[in-house]
Amino acid sequence: MDQGNTAFILIAAALVLLMTPGLAFFYGGLVKAKSVISMMMMSFGALGLIGVLWVIYGYAIAFPGADGTLAPWSIDAGAVGLTNVLEPGEGAAYPPLAFVAFQATFAIITVALVSGAIADRAKFGAWMVFAAVWATVVYFPVASWVFNFGLAEDGSFAYGGWITHGLQDVFGVGAIDFAGGTAVHINAGAAALALALVLGKRVGFQKGVHVPHNPPFVLLGAGLLWFGWFGFNAGSELAADNTAALAFVNTIAAPAAALLAWLLVEKIKDGKPTSVGAASGAVAGLVAITPACGSLDPIWAIVLGLIAGAVCALAIELKFKLGFDDSLDVVGIHLVGGLIGTLYLGFFARGTGLFMGGDASQLIVQAIAAFAVLAYSFVLAYIIGLVIEKTIGFRVKNEDEIAGIDTVIHGEAGYVLADAKS
Repeated sequence: MDQGNTAFILIAAALVLLMTPGLAFFYGGLVKAKSVISMMMMSFGALGLIGVLWVIYGYAIAFPGADGTLAPWSIDAGAVGLTNVLEPGEGAAYPPLAFVAFQATFAIITVALVSGAIADRAKFGAWMVFAAVWATVVYFPVASWVFNFGLAEDGSFAYGGWITHGLQDVFGVGAIDFAGGTAVHINAGAAALALALVLGKRVGFQKGVHVPHNPPFVLLGAGLLWFGWFGFNAGSELAADNTAALAFVNTIAAPAAALLAWLLVEKIKDGKPTSVGAASGAVAGLVAITPACGSLDPIWAIVLGLIAGAVCALAIELKFKLGFDDSLDVVGIHLVGGLIGTLYLGFFARGTGLFMGGDASQLIVQAIAAFAVLAYSFVLAYIIGLVIEKTIGFRVKNEDEIAGIDTVIHGEAGYVLADAKS
């Protein structure tokens, strides 16, 4: 057993777990002051709920055994409660529980990402019901499509899910998704769009009405996300080697370029570069490089960042033109950024991209992977959200939304500036 790689995976898992509190700050700063507790609690609620479900049955669905089958909708009964992964097998490179922990943090952050589309107007209990059902029928199976790697006797990967391995049998190359452009960002972005449509627009929804109440929170959250993203991307190599180092460098280069591109678009379009724009640009670059971080030369990672930053800065305006209220731009950043990063590999992936010595096959499989996940997640998220809205109700009353939902739902205020008795 390689203790160095084991430590590497465990540290990466801790970094990714930090991303969820980071997301809470990022999202919390973007909403109005009277909704900050509600917004941050949706991230922490996902952390608690999905952390428990992952141990009970999530891992068993996402990784249904190393028997050589792809089995995209199966469940490994022996892995329920993690009973069959408590001890490493003969010749394992690292304890299977290290991988369990690492993948748990992916499940948590993916669910939490969705919440940004329904800020200021969602009931916490209804959100928790949605999170449990969506994780069970969407995230866990999609994680199996992408990340379902079995281990051979020598501890090496034996196979992957149908997206990363199954398509290879048909097209000669499998889809590349190094750290979750499809399973995490396109998946969450499509679900966010569905929920935004189900819950409808916030009261008074129009451009310029809803402004971030705490840009320093947004910057803090973006910084924590970027820090944790090194575990997200480099850690997905599951070994402290050159590919992990490449992923690490690309996780510096792409978001840095995206940050600059977003600010430039803001300057040209609105006259002023903003702190929220800088934070959003960095996150857009992080999203785009996620599937591509292990398969791009750093110079092409910079180009990807520039494209993602500029396009996502423009894409967030779509909600005003098309009339859907994606409160915190989950669609414009995560869905659009995930699509850009995933499809970009079809052109610039090392050795297989259309412009890097390959042919159109890589682009075809990237598109199949991206749009299969998008359609699957959107349809099921819409159905789940609609059922919740029609039964227990998903959206708060308009008067509660206007007043601010922190005290109504949680009985707390984000800011108490003076003691009422003094």
